[in-house]
This record gives sequence, C-alpha cells and structure tokens, in this order.
Amino acid sequence: MNAKIDDRVPVLIVGGSLVGLSASLFLGRLGVEHLLVEKHASTSHHPRGRGNNVRTMELFRTAGVEQAIREAASVLAGNHGILQAHTLTGGEQEWLFKEIDPGGGLARFSPAGWCLCSQNDLEPVLLRHARELGGELRYSTELRSFEQDAEGVTAVIRSRETGEERTVRADYLIAADGPRSPIRERLGIGHAGPGDLFHNVSMTFRAPALADAVGDRRFIVCYLTNPEADGALLPVDNREKWVFHAPWHPEQGETLEDFTDERCVEHIRKATGVPDMEVEITGKAPWHAAERVAERYGSGRVFLAGDSAHEMSPTGAFGSNTGIQDAHNLAWKLAAVLGGWAGPELLESYEAERQPVAQATSARASTRSAEHSHPGYQVAPVSGGGPKSGLLPVVLGYRYPRGAVFDADAELPPVSEKLSLRGEPGTRAPHMWLTRLGARLSTLDLYERSFVLLSGAADAAGGDGGTGRSPGWHAVAPAVAEKLSVPLESYTVGHGPDADLVPEKGDEDWAEVHGTTPAGAVLVRPDGFVAWRAAGPVQDPERNLREVLDAVLRRTG
Repeated sequence: MNAKIDDRVPVLIVGGSLVGLSASLFLGRLGVEHLLVEKHASTSHHPRGRGNNVRTMELFRTAGVEQAIREAASVLAGNHGILQAHTLTGGEQEWLFKEIDPGGGLARFSPAGWCLCSQNDLEPVLLRHARELGGELRYSTELRSFEQDAEGVTAVIRSRETGEERTVRADYLIAADGPRSPIRERLGIGHAGPGDLFHNVSMTFRAPALADAVGDRRFIVCYLTNPEADGALLPVDNREKWVFHAPWHPEQGETLEDFTDERCVEHIRKATGVPDMEVEITGKAPWHAAERVAERYGSGRVFLAGDSAHEMSPTGAFGSNTGIQDAHNLAWKLAAVLGGWAGPELLESYEAERQPVAQATSARASTRSAEHSHPGYQVAPVSGGGPKSGLLPVVLGYRYPRGAVFDADAELPPVSEKLSLRGEPGTRAPHMWLTRLGARLSTLDLYERSFVLLSGAADAAGGDGGTGRSPGWHAVAPAVAEKLSVPLESYTVGHGPDADLVPEKGDEDWAEVHGTTPAGAVLVRPDGFVAWRAAGPVQDPERNLREVLDAVLRRTG
C-alpha cells in the first residue's frame, strides 16, 4: 500500500466508551503502545451502564484503579437490591432481592465486590489512568475507512473539530464502536439470536421532592408497574438527581419526538405516585435492549469487542461487564503476540473463548428480564415464582472449555448452573489470601503480566529425594521461561521456610483449593484463568511444562 502513513501503532482502538477505555487501560498496563479514537467530544454525560460486577472489579483491582472507581461511586455505595412496586407511594411493593451479597458470602470467592458506578463517573477514571500509562486517546476523532492486509491495518481517521485526516498504520484494530458497529458491517459479519427485545427512552431529571417518596429505600433500581405509566427508576445521588426508563414502542409508530418534556413529566409523576411533584427534565436518550451475538468475533487483524460483538438485555448489567472482560481477554493475547512470545494463532482463541460466554450470558440476561418483569419486555410470565438464573455462575463461573487452555473438558458448558472455582483448566483461578514478604495479597493479585506457576513449598529445591513430593516444578520454571522467552513467574505455596507465599490461615491447603495435590502444580494465564493443572509429579517436569506452554500459546501444532 502506497498511502502516506502519519501514525504507526501496534494497536488502534476505535470507540472510547467503557470497553474501548478498558482496552486502553489493560494494554497500557501491559506496555502495549496504542491509539484510541472516539467520535464524541468527551466521555459519557449520561448516567447509564452502572452495575460493575465482581469479576469486572477484580480486573480493575489488578489494573490499579479499583479504589479510584469506588471513590467516584461513593454516593451510591449504600444502594443495594431491586425493588418492584406499583408506585412508590402505594403499599404494593416487593424486593426482588434486597442485598447483592447477603451475609457477605462472596468474600470466599473474591477479594473484590460489586460496585454501582455510573458510566459518566466511571469513564473519566478509566480515561485518566489510561493516559497516565501513556495511552494516546483522541476524542472528536472518527474512523473514516480502513483496509487490512497480511501485515496490518491501514486506517484513515478524521478530526471532527478541524477536519484534518490522518492515515494510521496498526498491526491490529479493536472495534469497540457499539451495537451498530460500522466496522462489523464493513467486515460483513452478521448476528445470531432473537434480536430486538424492547425499547426504552432514558430520561434524566431533577426532582428534590422525590427523595421524600423514596424514603430510606436505597435501591439500585425500582421497577414501577403502574399500567398507566410503568418504567424503571434509578437514583443518581439519592437526593434530587434521578433517571427514569420509560417504555418506547417504535414498532407502533411512536417516535422520540413524541416524548415531549410535558409527557415525560406526567409519566414520571404517575409512575412514582407523586402527582404534584416538580420535575425538571435534563436529558433524554433512546436505548434498545436486544439479544444478539456476532457470528464471528473478527476477521484477519480486526477484532470485535463489547456491543459490537454482542447485545444483551440490561437486567443483571451483563452487557458492559462482558464487554470489559472481552477487552481483558484480548489485551494479554495481543501483548503476547506483539511481544513475540506467542504465535499469531493465539488470537484465534479470543473468539473460541469469548463468543460462547456471550451466547450463554445474553440468554441469561433475557431470562432475568423475564423473571423481573422488566418494564417494556412483553413476554410470558415465568412460572414457578422467583428468579431461577443465579448471578454468580454467570459473573464468576464462566469457563473456557476451548481456547488457550490445556486439558480442559471441552464438553462442559461455558456457564453452568452452580459456581465452581476449584482450579479446573479454563476457569478463573481460585482466590486465596496469602502473605508475601510480609504483605497481604490475593492469589488473583499475582496474575496480570505473566504466566504464574504455583507449586508446593517442598518443591523449592527441586524435589525431596524421592519421598513422593513434587520433583521440581518450581526449579524448572526459570529454564522453561528462558528457553521459550515467555514471561513466567513461579511461586511455592505453603508454611515452610522455603515458601514464597504463605496462606493466611494456618489450615488453608492451597493444593486442595486448586484441585490438585501437594506434589502437583497449577499454571495460570496472565488474565487469571487456569491454563493447565498437574495432579502430581512427572518424570520430566521441564519438558512437560514447556510442551504445555507451547500448546497454550499456539506455538506448536
């Protein structure tokens, strides 16, 4: 290609919403140079996409931004649960669930927790930290065209402020450009799934008197079911700023222009049951709930992430979380390929791993909407009463039966009915509290920039003379890392003097937690998923570990 190249970067990200910004953050943490372009002038002004689940917060914890996000979200830190009511002032009301984590049982599985942080508060945090890591992020800049060849992608971008066009040459392109993705359409990638589910108009408004009607009910969302004016009410500051999602029916000829300020005010008054309440409409935005998953997650050197790859019903806040987790999965693989320690075939595992998860998760999201009778979702009521689709198996328990894993059970579903985090290949590695050099940390804090090998403390010297303990997992790791030029950290776990990591509780057995034996080992990928697990000693651990890494990184046939 003879076009004049103005900018060269390893990765070009198109789209600067939650998924694009997360991709920038994760790539920046891994030292991958990149350019992000976003057509809008700034981060989102609308308080949407608020529920950040525990897995997403684990990723943000590892990336060093968890505390900043919780500070940005502090005003809603006390809001929990989903309330369903005819109106706020009537007696007909029911908590669909009152606590996200009743009894604090989640602490057994994770060092992180759920966080209610609206998109307009979260995006500036991600932007600031991405830029601090050296990421170049250009707003008011749109993608005009792109072409790819065997060596990379050539894209033309345009400043919407000055009209200047520049040609960018990138090794890879991440399309985080939303549900109507022009990049996906340009690639000719279709969708599969039921399609549109329902449509809403999201209204931001001020109403100081509404706090009196809400009282001490600190909900995440309240589904108001008055048939004359149903919808979903969400607090922004629990005082005077609120969001209301009203059903919209474009299939019946209803247009956005039909939602005048007067109509919106009257709808909110009827829905809340406060007829004389002063309401000031401050913004309106349409949104569409759908269940769709892209038939492919990319083509050549272009990859889809977030809404460009999948759309989900909003109940459960699965959509944005799944997209952020897409970005995390893709980031370490791009870093590995660009760094030369993985073959380009590793990138094929992105679709193999993430597409089945999106298919299962989007189906669960639609089920939750039906169970919760989400306003605007006209489906047959769920029989039997009460939600059937638990959140944690979807949020933490999703697995990769196929992909960059070794000896995973390919017949298992990507999302099961019960949560199991016991070190099986393809699952998120178990959480344990440890002490390292006097500092407290979770096992999950170890996983970001390299593969990590965990083995028993008796392995530190390379075996113990044939007593049945591990014959050298820890000892052979440096040689394997050097021969393969793969970043690999190795730690021994236990309570002896040779242990690198000491379980916080004296009776905590790391091997049992990880589903192996004291003579075994567990290999964890940079994204915190188990790549492989050894049940015990082998005759040639160096060769075994080398072959596993080669297979996981797609460097051998």
